[in-house]
Amino acid sequence: MKPKTKGITAAVLGTALGAGGLAFVAMPASADDKPALPPVSAEDLVQSVVKAKPGAFDGTLKVSNDLGLPAIGNAVPGASALNMDSAHIFTDGAGKSRLAVTQGASQETVVHDGTTVWDYSSRTNTATKVTIPADVAQRKGAGSDRTTDPLAASTELLAKVRESSTVSVDGTATVADRPAYELVLTPKPTERTLLREIRVAVDSQTRMPLRVSVLSNGTATPALEVAFTEIEFTQQPADLFTFTPPKGAKVEEKTAKVDQQTKDLAEQAKQDVKVVGDGWDTVVTGKVPAEALNAAPKQQSGREGRGANADPKALLERFGKKVSGAWGSGYVFTTKVGSAVLTDDGRFAAGAVPEQVLFEALGQK
Repeated sequence: MKPKTKGITAAVLGTALGAGGLAFVAMPASADDKPALPPVSAEDLVQSVVKAKPGAFDGTLKVSNDLGLPAIGNAVPGASALNMDSAHIFTDGAGKSRLAVTQGASQETVVHDGTTVWDYSSRTNTATKVTIPADVAQRKGAGSDRTTDPLAASTELLAKVRESSTVSVDGTATVADRPAYELVLTPKPTERTLLREIRVAVDSQTRMPLRVSVLSNGTATPALEVAFTEIEFTQQPADLFTFTPPKGAKVEEKTAKVDQQTKDLAEQAKQDVKVVGDGWDTVVTGKVPAEALNAAPKQQSGREGRGANADPKALLERFGKKVSGAWGSGYVFTTKVGSAVLTDDGRFAAGAVPEQVLFEALGQK
């Protein structure tokens, strides 16, 4: 059980990076490069994105952010993903995929051939091979190549906030040399959120999101950005979806399975995590295991605050602001697109919302 909770406090802090599921966003198009496209209604465009099946493609994307966070390095799990230099994605459109993420001189490669997933890190020269049994692969979402494409998350985002948004089409743009429609979602006045709008550049032919931009209140530029810089919709060579570890690489083999313990953990997670509200002001609340909060840090090469080796309490004091109220006391973490609070007794709340909305959610029974 401990590996499941190791570093979970830092993970809760990390929810501020992607509060409300809005972690992946994109680059605004050039204002002077607007292709002429046939008119389309906002509702039809939304529906076409939700139903789209782009098929096979090869694309390169870049991520940048202006979250207003301190330099957190590797202290928060998931933070490094927002600082990647680039990512190259290949998919056959039918479940096989390859993702190569570059950060400086190192690269992480994830290859999914439908029955096996390889995860290789050039930095450590280690690879993990996970075999997916047929019964697991048949489960909903298992083996989906959606997980390799950060912009695919925008489809789920559209469905989530559609009813609580004013939706419009704001002209066109060119993204990765392809003509696209600019779909804009703005929260309705009743929504209490830190976000001003979400912009999705939708490919005019495939209806695949090529870019998603999230803008927060009080800023003129996106707080988070990710966009395809190059993309080609074409059948991919079969050998791209096979992987052979480099010579000398350390290989660990695992088998994915859904045993009773896994089912029990999933059921417990459902009970521990509660969703308060909906749409833009959704808040996720829950409780962090006590052992995670009290975990003793490991010293590694004389450096502190590195990922799962960091002292949870030191992270709270370093990156959080001490707060208190009728709900209790704890630390709050705020970015331009969301906030999160972790109480002294281990409860947490996170969302793309102001602090007060989090406190109200914590106060609910």
